[in-house]
Amino acid sequence: MPIHDQSYRRYGGRREALGRAWTVIAWSGIRSMIGKRKFLALLIFAWIPFIVRAVQIYIAANFPQASMLAPTTSTFREFIDQQGVFVFFVTIYVGAGLIANDRRANALQIYLSKPLMRAEYIAGKLAVLVAFLLLVTWVPGIMLLVLQVAFAGSFAFLRANLFLFPALTLAALIQVLLSAFTMLALSSLSNSSRYVAILYAGAVFFTEAMFGALVAITGSTAVSWVSFSANVAQLVDVVFRLKPRYETPWTVSMLVVVALIALSVSVLERRVRGVEVVT
Repeated sequence: MPIHDQSYRRYGGRREALGRAWTVIAWSGIRSMIGKRKFLALLIFAWIPFIVRAVQIYIAANFPQASMLAPTTSTFREFIDQQGVFVFFVTIYVGAGLIANDRRANALQIYLSKPLMRAEYIAGKLAVLVAFLLLVTWVPGIMLLVLQVAFAGSFAFLRANLFLFPALTLAALIQVLLSAFTMLALSSLSNSSRYVAILYAGAVFFTEAMFGALVAITGSTAVSWVSFSANVAQLVDVVFRLKPRYETPWTVSMLVVVALIALSVSVLERRVRGVEVVT
């Protein structure tokens, strides 16, 4: 059998622009999650409140006697609040293993041994979780606003509440980014996705229980800054131009949210490394 010369040949494939490798990681993670039936069932269940609200808006627009169902600013605020429970479950289902599974399989060394920056790896993983969280918060919220215009047959409500589009966007981003960064940081601390899920759930429930206990002791809600969900609720109330539900200044809640995201970024910077040096 003749042996053919296998000398050096110039690469003939397409060269991707620098800084776009994160999209490969993001798209791969999204496709992997979409292929899971249990997760699809969770997404479908998360859209049930949207269907209920859509029916409410339709009835209010077509039956004058049902004027009490007419949407207001509070309607959209309450919808974002309702989606909080689905944000919790989607965050755990999608985010717990994003980095933990790679650590367990020692895949970080493979990822970061290629022309892939650490920031691109983190951005790709973050994009997977953010995409699905926006799918259960921002997307249905905006669709409700569009349906209101379509069912009413006029732009009167939208013109009177133009701030709702940026409000829905900002409210969803506050909720999504805090959950996504916190979960990704916790996922980088362990090799077990189950442990990460328990750790995240424990942090959410513990801070909420601490807030409840402090309120019972002090008789004041000024300590709401100790709770993840209370900080988000306080900021979202302000975004929707509603009276904040707690006595804590909204600036304090904003500082806590920013600090938590900054802490998560710091943890990711320290934990996502190609080679770990053991001393």
